[in-house]
Amino acid sequence: MKAQFYGFLPVCRKEFTHIVRDPGTLFFALLLPLVQLFLFGYAVDTNVRQLPTVVLDESHTQESRQLVERLAASDVFRLAMTVQSNEELYGAMRAGKARVGIKVPYDYARRLQDGTTATVLVLVDGSESSTAGQAVNASTGVALKESLGRLLGGGGVMPIEVRPSVLYNPSTRSANFFVPGLIAVLLQTMTILLIALSLVRERERGTLEQLTMTPVAPLGLMVGKMIPYGVLAFSELCVILTIMRYVFQVPIHGSVIVLLVMSLPFLLTVLGLGLVISTKAMTQAEAFQLSMGTVLPSVFLSGYIFLIDTMPAFFKVVSRIIPATYYIEILRGIILRGAGLKDLWVDGVVLTLMGCTTIMLAAWQFVRQKRG
Repeated sequence: MKAQFYGFLPVCRKEFTHIVRDPGTLFFALLLPLVQLFLFGYAVDTNVRQLPTVVLDESHTQESRQLVERLAASDVFRLAMTVQSNEELYGAMRAGKARVGIKVPYDYARRLQDGTTATVLVLVDGSESSTAGQAVNASTGVALKESLGRLLGGGGVMPIEVRPSVLYNPSTRSANFFVPGLIAVLLQTMTILLIALSLVRERERGTLEQLTMTPVAPLGLMVGKMIPYGVLAFSELCVILTIMRYVFQVPIHGSVIVLLVMSLPFLLTVLGLGLVISTKAMTQAEAFQLSMGTVLPSVFLSGYIFLIDTMPAFFKVVSRIIPATYYIEILRGIILRGAGLKDLWVDGVVLTLMGCTTIMLAAWQFVRQKRG
């Protein structure tokens, strides 16, 4: 019996030594579960709070201001801006600057004084279907509480009526909400993984070292590696958009040309991330692990499933350095809200800067390895 287990202590000691000396294994074995725990425990919040809200108060009376203040006090709505016209109201919703729009009509106070029903229009961004229902319920609850208070003071009819209207996704179809965001996650995962594995595979075969002996500049090498995979990713995007439109029946309300053009900065960024990973990873297994490590933050912290406005301040900051955050806003803005370049140009500029930074970082890392 003793002979069957002979040598297990040296082998066990050797494996412990390998694990301790391999920071990648330690990270994925110990830190990754902790990261997941913190994400689920703090960042993931299904309760809707502090939704950015735009207000159009045509009444400009004490009664209308009181209603707006009660809505703000509910903790569901955060008064982000006030506007003076219907065009500004719908423009703020279309650009994604507000998730909820409240319009108080000009005769609101007069109707309350006459004892008739005053109607308040509440617009909810249906492209965030996870928040639409709760926003409608919260606004209705505030109006009901205000109405009950006035009824107790006298009167026979319900003083205030909320008329909710869900914009951009009136039926609150899950496909309309999830599929555009899923495009960003799929493109990122596929692109980063392919280009990272490609360079690491060449390093393992020794062909990358042969390239370093040629007069190819590091930046030229990086860009030359990117272009074929960029074309492949762009072709995949066109296929996914076609399937989304005709299989999942998700309508594209904006310009397809603008969508394709604004997808280029995102592809540039994820290609750059793949190159950075390839300069860090020594084996294909390590490259695969590092590539998969980018998926979790992109799913939970980008606004794909959970609203960024409901996250703690720290995770809001983290979400701003995740490329998928900006691309999901572009996708949902153009596909669901019909937004244009003037509404989303900031997201495109940020992604372009991210892409240039990651490519320069990858070239710098490659130069360091070449000199080392």
